[in-house]
Amino acid sequence: MRISEALATVRPFFSFEFFPPKDDDGGRQLFATIQMLAPLRPAFVSITYGAGGSTRERTVALAKRIQSETGLTVMAHVTCVGSSRAELRAVFDDLARAGIENILALRGDPPKGAERFEMPPGGFAHASDMIAMLKRNYDFCVGAACYPETHVEATSDDDDLRALKAKVDAGADFLISQLFFNNDRYREFLARAADIGITVPVLPGLMPITTHQQVARFTSSIGATIPPKLLRELELRRDDSKAVEDLGVAYAALQATELLQRGAPGVHFYTLNRSPATRAIVSALIAGSAWRPSFSPRP
Repeated sequence: MRISEALATVRPFFSFEFFPPKDDDGGRQLFATIQMLAPLRPAFVSITYGAGGSTRERTVALAKRIQSETGLTVMAHVTCVGSSRAELRAVFDDLARAGIENILALRGDPPKGAERFEMPPGGFAHASDMIAMLKRNYDFCVGAACYPETHVEATSDDDDLRALKAKVDAGADFLISQLFFNNDRYREFLARAADIGITVPVLPGLMPITTHQQVARFTSSIGATIPPKLLRELELRRDDSKAVEDLGVAYAALQATELLQRGAPGVHFYTLNRSPATRAIVSALIAGSAWRPSFSPRP
């Protein structure tokens, strides 16, 4: 199913993101995770491309295997990093032959050790360029990334939004947000995006905190801010790993409930290839019918 169609028709709408495993043990763990999460009937699952495009072959192979063995709708991430246009065309041709209809088109992070992104020879400089090529030559449903708290490389909020508008103008059908912990940031972002004419669906991305070590990584590498009250509660539990995970799951469940009740089209979960936290959150949301608004607007 095309994700743009699912966003318009499927409720509840949940999706799960996985990354290609490095070895056979990781592969077995991943498929065990997928088996655990499949009964929740995700609208789609996505497979990342790896830092610097390093897992291109595994991403394509895994996307094809999941779709053929599970019947789940799959979205494959593809980045501009390290690939010429001809190499990317070969990737897209392979995905299209496998019946995969959905692509998340990304510029991608610089390869490990590189300070900044550099356009590969014969490749693309921006995700918007790749999106435009996809729309000219293929029939994929194309998603793009957005950043409620601004991309870490952007010189300003306005510049970041202009880059996003270029992706939408090039043909992006929907957007998936970088993870965030403050729902107000998502709503403020939606308002600013609407002001410059961005009207495609924006799927909020959430990742439950499961270890205290994640906090520093979130704040330093992706620019996601931790609300002071949540940070304080995490600090109080830093020596109790189970308590940290319980708090992270509960907080993400509250986040998702509020987002859905206030009109978000669904929730995209960054799973880290593990099922317990995501399964607990989504099961609670389904049990509580959290996607249904808690009140009806007056006529």
